[in-house]
Amino acid sequence: MNSQTLLVRSLAACAFAAALSAHAEVLTVEAGQSIQAAVNQAKAGDTIRVMPGTYRETVFIDKENITLQGVVVDGKWPVMDGGGKLNDGILASGHGVVIQRFWVKGYKGNGIMTQGANNYKIIDNYVDGGFYGIFPQFGKNGLVARNRITRVEDAGIYVGMSDNVDIIANEAWANVIGIESENCRDVLAEGNYVWGNAAGFAITLIPGLPVKDAARTTLRHNFVIDNNGKNFAPPSSAAATTPSGVGILLVGVKDSTVEGNLIKGNHSAAVLTSDHATFGMPADPKLDPFPANLAILDNHFADNGNKPDKTMQAVLKTAGVKRVDVFATGKERDSCLSSPKSLSSIGTKRWKECEPGRTSAAIKTAMLAEPVKSPPLTAEQKGRLTYLAVCTGCHAYNTQLHGPSMLAIKAIYQNNPDGLAAFAANPQRKRKDFAEMPRQDYLGSEVLKSVATYILTELQN
Repeated sequence: MNSQTLLVRSLAACAFAAALSAHAEVLTVEAGQSIQAAVNQAKAGDTIRVMPGTYRETVFIDKENITLQGVVVDGKWPVMDGGGKLNDGILASGHGVVIQRFWVKGYKGNGIMTQGANNYKIIDNYVDGGFYGIFPQFGKNGLVARNRITRVEDAGIYVGMSDNVDIIANEAWANVIGIESENCRDVLAEGNYVWGNAAGFAITLIPGLPVKDAARTTLRHNFVIDNNGKNFAPPSSAAATTPSGVGILLVGVKDSTVEGNLIKGNHSAAVLTSDHATFGMPADPKLDPFPANLAILDNHFADNGNKPDKTMQAVLKTAGVKRVDVFATGKERDSCLSSPKSLSSIGTKRWKECEPGRTSAAIKTAMLAEPVKSPPLTAEQKGRLTYLAVCTGCHAYNTQLHGPSMLAIKAIYQNNPDGLAAFAANPQRKRKDFAEMPRQDYLGSEVLKSVATYILTELQN
């Protein structure tokens, strides 16, 4: 290829990029105006800039490549305030969404949630309160970075059933769980400051969900400090069983690495690994409940395990051990510890010593080099995707996650998809032992009918 041909191609590429930019617009939302109105007006590829002020609304983004960008002026933020009444702050199902610089508070459910969106970025936000703080669900190729999250009843950052996600340089404190990755593959969590939660990190494989594995998570260069807070999760929530005082919790996960972290002052243990049965989870015949190929490499452990949770005290007493850095159930396969003689541990007799020099340094990112292609969906496909991206955030197939199991829901509604769709659109609380279900009417009647039909006619474990 000669230089003239290269020049022509380069000019053509620049012209194409300029054409795309020319069609993208910047919309500005001033205090007192509606963010949702701007989203409704926007086209794919547009940027919506939100000026400082208080916005009492739920925002739903179902268009692609929308940038929702808060503007901070003289320390004043655009504040989204649910007032303790609204369930969700920002919801996004559009691929390529960017959500940046919002102060989100007072929502009962989710502060910021993506629902089946790929190629997303959630950056530079502050979330205070709610059930989940930042919650990407069933998406690929995402970035969650430089956010601050506090006072959340479950996980400050909760990445569910997702692939290729970077969780970078966030701060999570005074939550039940600081950062959780549930049934995910290929996750890098690096440079996060996780402190003062009931538990710092939770990397879990939960039974009864459609994704049947959790693998290839790297926890590296994080600060996991003094996670000894009270577990204030609702009793009906799976998070209510999380022991307090654990720095890093690994349940059922495979092929994962803990390296170069400062893990300090966690009263129960620096690292706790478990299979499903030991952790009190029900059996799921379609998944392997035992952790495997875990590598706890060179970390800095200090002052962990000195005041263990009541659930762990009996085991330590039986074993004649006063404190532990690493607490394992003994059912992990093909796993290793670096410098095991320098650590206090229990349940690691079958663990090998990691080979000298082993490192995860070759993993620079878990994200993909190119954006995920996301073709249009049929109505039937939308029904299944909505189940995966929305319903599984609270419902497992045959066990209680946060709400009743899908088996129970199928039994109640049987051949009545219209009834299920109507209830989802405007739910009424029927049982005090379950959390209040949020309205799903923002999804629209067509999507609700599709997901109800999928649940009642096709859904299996």
